[in-house]
Amino acid sequence: MTLTEIIRKKRDREALTAAELDYVARAAADPKTPDYQLSALLMAMYLNGLDTRETVDLTLAMAHSGDMADLSGIRGVKADKHSTGGVGDKTTLIVAPIAAACGLKVAKMSGRGLGHTGGTVDKLESIPGFQTTLPPDAFVDAVNRTGLCVIGQSGDLCPADKRLYALRDVTETIDSIPLIASSIMSKKLAGGADVIVLDVKCGSGAFMKTPESARAMAKCMVAIGSNAGKKTAALITNMDRPLGNCIGNAIEVREAIGVLSGKGPADLETLCTALAAKMLSLAGAGDDAHCLFLAKDALQSGAAKEKFAAMISGQGGDPDVAAHPEKLPVARYQTQITADRDGFLTAMETRQIGEACALLGAGRQTKDDVIDPAAGIRLYKKTGDPVRRGDVLAELFAGDEALLPAAKARFCDALTFGETALNEVPLIFDTVNA
Repeated sequence: MTLTEIIRKKRDREALTAAELDYVARAAADPKTPDYQLSALLMAMYLNGLDTRETVDLTLAMAHSGDMADLSGIRGVKADKHSTGGVGDKTTLIVAPIAAACGLKVAKMSGRGLGHTGGTVDKLESIPGFQTTLPPDAFVDAVNRTGLCVIGQSGDLCPADKRLYALRDVTETIDSIPLIASSIMSKKLAGGADVIVLDVKCGSGAFMKTPESARAMAKCMVAIGSNAGKKTAALITNMDRPLGNCIGNAIEVREAIGVLSGKGPADLETLCTALAAKMLSLAGAGDDAHCLFLAKDALQSGAAKEKFAAMISGQGGDPDVAAHPEKLPVARYQTQITADRDGFLTAMETRQIGEACALLGAGRQTKDDVIDPAAGIRLYKKTGDPVRRGDVLAELFAGDEALLPAAKARFCDALTFGETALNEVPLIFDTVNA
């Protein structure tokens, strides 16, 4: 068996066997394999596709190409969630404490932000003292003690995916549902959870632009998880406007604490309780209606907020932040954006708003860029809201005053106004079960 033979088969629209896809994953993980061969194979896969069986086999092969998280020392059902990326998406900070308060064990490895999307690890690191790097035994111990632990991706997880992802980025083979799904799910499978809930975003701030394309992606990922023996489901959710009212790092932690305290935006609370309920139902806690009741009760009783404080304490941070979010970093400079007309805010180009936040210092364009934890945006108006001339639309925060004008221009360019209100668009379009 050679990589050349495998390239020829896929070029000629033939299905690859599990053994051949395992060979591909091992070749991708081997730095001696030439980039041009892997690039040729990716293009053949992009053009000719992978069927469900091939996609599952490729995902499993990539998941086993490096380290696999050992969660056997964690007592109970291990649950994980994954978002395909969005603007203002701080759901992990709320969903994980809710699930833990309801008895699940959330042992989660999260990523950093890049481009217009934020990263959970960056948000957590805005909490004074919070550690997102822990040895494996300390990670397991933290989950057993508090019910949840969220750290950065560690070890040599999915080296095949890292190599293939980097090549897809420079060979115009990103836009392939089987390749995207196998990339995401290989990391989820390597993470070791029993239950996986996916939040598949669609809209102007997401990779998938329509509910139909997001549904196809969700079905593919759910099929992979189910075929791998994991209880998996997905929610198709709206990213045509930012989630919640805050975008950044410390500012999103404050908003998450607000939801955990019963004072957060309705859209953010609705999505978080729906995601947590789906985790609980997959874990066998009851039907969807009962699990939604459990999730809402964990918020209303304060149990989820207590879990959040326990997670901060267990990972070296100041747990008092949960009760006093004013301890979080605050930006030195700020500016307001006001409406110059009467009417309605009819559209938000959400990706551009995420880019505006990155220009303030809250995001990065390369993995080595340094984040300003205090930078960010607070929204006062969102798509569908009526506006009057002079109304404050948003407030921008930065540590360097010179960053404000460019970010303000990018933000304003993302808004569209009209004279009539739009029909309400749902927050959750659909649920995809196994």
